[in-house]
Parts: sequence; C-alpha cells; structure tokens
Amino acid sequence: MSDEHAVIIGASHAAAQLSAGLRQGGWEGRISIVGAEAIPPYHRPPLSKDYLAGDKHADELLIRPATYYEQQGIDLVLGSRVTRIDRAGKEIELHDGGRIPYSKLALTTGAHVRKLDIAGGELDGVFYLRDLNDVDRIRAYVGPGKSAVIIGGGYIGLETAASLRKQDMAVTVLEAMPRVLQRVTAPEVSAFYSRVHAEEGVNIITDAQVQAIEGGAGVEGVSLADGTRIAADLVIIGVGVIPATELAEAAGLEVNNGIVVDEYARTSDHDIVAAGDCTFHYNPIYDRHLRLESVQNATDQAKLAAGTLCGKLEAYNALPWFWSDQYDLKLQIAGLSQGFDRVVMRGDSETGRSFAAFYFGGDRLLAVDAVNRPKEFMSVRRALGQGQSADPALLADESADIKAAFS
Repeated sequence: MSDEHAVIIGASHAAAQLSAGLRQGGWEGRISIVGAEAIPPYHRPPLSKDYLAGDKHADELLIRPATYYEQQGIDLVLGSRVTRIDRAGKEIELHDGGRIPYSKLALTTGAHVRKLDIAGGELDGVFYLRDLNDVDRIRAYVGPGKSAVIIGGGYIGLETAASLRKQDMAVTVLEAMPRVLQRVTAPEVSAFYSRVHAEEGVNIITDAQVQAIEGGAGVEGVSLADGTRIAADLVIIGVGVIPATELAEAAGLEVNNGIVVDEYARTSDHDIVAAGDCTFHYNPIYDRHLRLESVQNATDQAKLAAGTLCGKLEAYNALPWFWSDQYDLKLQIAGLSQGFDRVVMRGDSETGRSFAAFYFGGDRLLAVDAVNRPKEFMSVRRALGQGQSADPALLADESADIKAAFS
C-alpha cells in the first residue's frame, strides 16, 4: 500500500465515480470520501420523482452499496463537514476540529439551492428540494386532498408537480417568467409541458410575482403581487442552484461561475482536481466554458479526474446530455440549445405526447429535446459527438428514416 492519500470532498455522483476510477486506474494509496450527509453517495434525480412518490426506498438510491467501498479500501467519512482546505499543510479541517492529510485532493462539492428572500420563507411546510433529508421532510406533508404550491417552473419544479399529482394533491406551479422552462427550451416545448401538466390537473401560473408565503404555526398559502392568494399545505421552492465553491475560494483556487478546471479536471493547484456541478470547464464541442448541472457531466469529469490523479491525462471532450421524467413522458436532451435561432419539429407537440425539437444555430445542429423519441435522441447524440450536420427537411419529415437526415 502506497503512502499517498487521495481525499474527496463531497459524497456526490462525481465522488462515487472518482473513487471507483482511482482504484480502476491503479491508485494504490488510501482513498477517503468526506460527506456532510450520513449516507453513501446516492442517485439524486429520483428524489423529485420515484423517491418523493414513495416508489423507491433510500437503500435503492445508493450508487453502490456500502460494502463496495469496504471491499475497495475506500474510507467513508460521513456526517462530516469540511470547514477549510490547508493547501500549504496539505490537509483538510472538519467541523469537529478533526484533520485529514492528503497528497491529492478532489472537490466534488456539487451545488447549493438558490434561496428566496421572501416573507414567510421560514414557516413550517416550506421546503427546498436538494437532498434525501429534504424529501424525507417533505413527504410528511404529502397526502391525497392536500394542496401544494411549487415556486419555480424549471425541471425540478415540474417533476415535483408530476410526483405530487400522482399522489392526488392539488398542485399549483408559479413561474416568474412568461413560460415554464423558458431558460432552457423553445416556446414549442414550453407550450407542450404546460398543456400536459394542465391535462394532468396542475394549475400553472406564469408571470407570477410571489409576494409572501403566509401562515401562522405553519404555511397556509402564497400571495402574489396582483392580489391572488393560493391555499397551500406545502410549499416547495425550486429556483435554481449555485455552485458550492466556498472551500475552493477560501483556499485561493481560481473561481469563476464555478471552480475553474482545465481540460484534465485540474484546478489552479494541480494537486487538486474538481468534477461535477461545482466546476467551470471548457467544452471543445461548443468551444466555450460551461458549468453543467448534470449526472452525465459529473460522471465524465470524475473519470477524467481519476485518470489525472493516476497520472493518465486525457482531455475532456464530452457531449452534454440530460433527461427528465414526468408522468408518461421521458424527455431526453442531447447537446446545448443556447444561441439557437431556429427550431425544427418532428412529430405533434400540440396534441400528442411524442415529438422531437431540433435546435439550429444557422446551419449548425446544436441540440435536440426528444420526448418519448429515443431514436431521435440517440441519432443526435451520435451526430453531435462526431461533428455531423443534419438536413432540416428530413428531420421534420416523419416518413423519412431519421438516420438519413445526418451526414
């Protein structure tokens, strides 16, 4: 056993992949994962879906069983919050005064929920949804006939709305912008999700300016600037996240919309790597720096980071992709649509529940939003990874083989 010690801060998706990647890459020294929660790394996407709906237990969310880490000689230091990184002394400090030395350090700290500064935000029954404990507390307020207000019409908000409707709750979604998913999708896709949620019984209010959350001993409702009041037994706020960069910044690492890393996942201190939602990195496919909130990116970056720590440098070159499950809809997204100036539709988004929206910037295919269309998703994912172009006319033609549209 080597004297080297790789310490990973944050028991996240990236941490699970990075620790496994170190062992697979030949790291012979110690490995420790330090996490604030008392549970090994777990899958977070099901939190707003299967776990909130009660269809999965906590043990079923684990990325790997606890026995895996024991077998691989990976120490889990759980329930411990890191308060400081001492780069000069090459050790980290914990909230209880403990210290852990490292030879290499990995930051997989993820992101924090963005908090709303709003009257009534501290009332019982008001929640943010980010981790397992959040959902455990939310579930105590869930039940048939009860009412919920969700502040924020992004993916988390809409997924949560779908889960609560499945449990026979009255659900209202409040979105401050003119349409749901406005920051991430075309108007056609926003209209589709608004229609489906309405069909499923969700009340969506756009251009909603929330004034206060009201209640006495607990939450009773939400009031809007126009005087509207919506009764609520439960309020869930989902207005985005911010990267968890506090430790990195205090340690003097370069931070800019995330922890800045190079193509090998190295921070400005090459003994420290970072991966996942907390990083700001260069993507060669889109020729720009990005911060991505996705399991895919966390996994891809963690693999690279593990290789880097093992002395095997490989440059990041991954295509971003995402997914969202709501009701009977499986949305799969390949690529990044930002900067699009044209959308090509394949299928019926106005009355059906299966279609694909292809995003173009000039003649360049940028991304696809595919709802219950796995072939379109896989075709675009493959094409973008290979730098291929696409024929918009063939993409729009349902009678044409989707593969024929790419060259």
